[in-house]
Amino acid sequence: MKEFMLPCLNKKFFGFECPGCGGQRAFIFLIKGEFSQAFILYPAIYPLVILASVVLLNMISPSKIYEKLTTFFAVISVATILISYILKFL
Repeated sequence: MKEFMLPCLNKKFFGFECPGCGGQRAFIFLIKGEFSQAFILYPAIYPLVILASVVLLNMISPSKIYEKLTTFFAVISVATILISYILKFL
């Protein structure tokens, strides 16, 4: 599985990680059941998984509540990504 992972072009060309670095590896840990490792590697993995689930539910059965949940979890995901990215440099 690791041989199919995409490299971070931002890190390759500019020398520092992008806000998405670690997401693929965290997803692999999540699939393996290593939940704490997934969170440590990429804290936004859980809000993103919930967001993807809500989006899929909304595609299957459109509802106003799913639209509101999508917006909520999108904001939580972006905030988590930005906060963890900023904390990575401190």
